Amino acid sequence: MSKITYVQPDGSRETCDVPSGKSVMLAAQSSGVSGILGECGGQAMCATCHVYVDESFLDKLPEPSEEEDAMLEEAASDRRPNSRLSCQIDASDALDGLVVHVPEEQLW
Repeated sequence: MSKITYVQPDGSRETCDVPSGKSVMLAAQSSGVSGILGECGGQAMCATCHVYVDESFLDKLPEPSEEEDAMLEEAASDRRPNSRLSCQIDASDALDGLVVHVPEEQLW
């Protein structure tokens, strides 16, 4: 079980307990966190689950796949070095305390 904190553009925070193996996107959706749409259902095909990962956790994540990298180019909000698709991040003990920032826009 990992604690993941979602930070909204207005600075409000919501922390959720997420079982290992569940994606950051699915955890947000099942917990009612706003701003993470995941229209493709977690297939890395839409970029509507784009988040900015707290930089202290970047080295704990695998590199984005080619598909994820391509989708991040299509994200509605600016792509940054810490941009990731939350559907491609699975909770684990190593990610306990993960903080992700929800961008202002997910759709064009």
